[in-house]
Amino acid sequence: MQHFDYIGYELIQDGRIAVITLDRPKQRNAQNRGMLVELGTAFELAEEDDTVRVVILRGAGPSFSAGHDLGSADDVRERSPGPGQHPTYLCNGGTLGGANARHRQEWHYFFQNTKRWRNLRKITIAEVHGLVLSAGLMLTWCCDLIVAAEDTVFADVVGTRLGMCGVEYFGHPWEFGPRKAKELLLTGDSLSADDAHALGMVSKVFPTAELSARTIEFATRIAKVPTMAALLIKESVNQTVDAMGFSTALDACFSLHQLNHSHWAELNGNPLGIGTVEDGLEDWRLAPEILPAAKNRP
Repeated sequence: MQHFDYIGYELIQDGRIAVITLDRPKQRNAQNRGMLVELGTAFELAEEDDTVRVVILRGAGPSFSAGHDLGSADDVRERSPGPGQHPTYLCNGGTLGGANARHRQEWHYFFQNTKRWRNLRKITIAEVHGLVLSAGLMLTWCCDLIVAAEDTVFADVVGTRLGMCGVEYFGHPWEFGPRKAKELLLTGDSLSADDAHALGMVSKVFPTAELSARTIEFATRIAKVPTMAALLIKESVNQTVDAMGFSTALDACFSLHQLNHSHWAELNGNPLGIGTVEDGLEDWRLAPEILPAAKNRP
């Protein structure tokens, strides 16, 4: 069995359902490089297994995912030269300088991997709860279906906290709608599980205590659909959205994302290519309150 440090992988229902669990609960499943690489391996394991029909992606601890890891001990170790550096920082542009390095690294480990998971040859279900912030949305949106606990909070705060035009996999207009996407990105406000269900982004909303059990029931129902039919349903919908411009828009917005990084890197020299408090942004380290996108509050 494959060993993982940052995720869990198990097969249930006689191997017909694979369950992948993000397992950095103390960091609210913030995505360090090791986690993302392991996640790719886990998705591949499920894809290669002809018995598996449905993959559930969930998170351990209080939240599904608080987004990219921007400074935990694991993140610093993985980035820093030395024996603990993650090998992916020494390839795919990692040894190059300037925007070249950041562009190629993010293309491989934040963007292309998410697109790959969106097209996985299995039906995938994101089982989310607690905070689903920024890059947490990417992991959610690349799944075919989303099931949420009643306590789930969806938000992309990179505009107000990092000065960025959303995340690398820019699904916002497709998931929220154009005007709602602008509002949520410009304010950093959040949607509840019920709000997301009303938009059609979330399929089911369950009591938090029942989330995992009910998600397995939902996945078991879907696993009854013959594999050929299930994948052609998935492919028919994905190709329809692609014909409407989805994939082309993702590619274009990834380039805009890189321009935004380059702006901050040139302006303030920040190696992460993000804005700072001195630029008038919220201090993300203080975890400012995320307010709901209420229709009667400015």
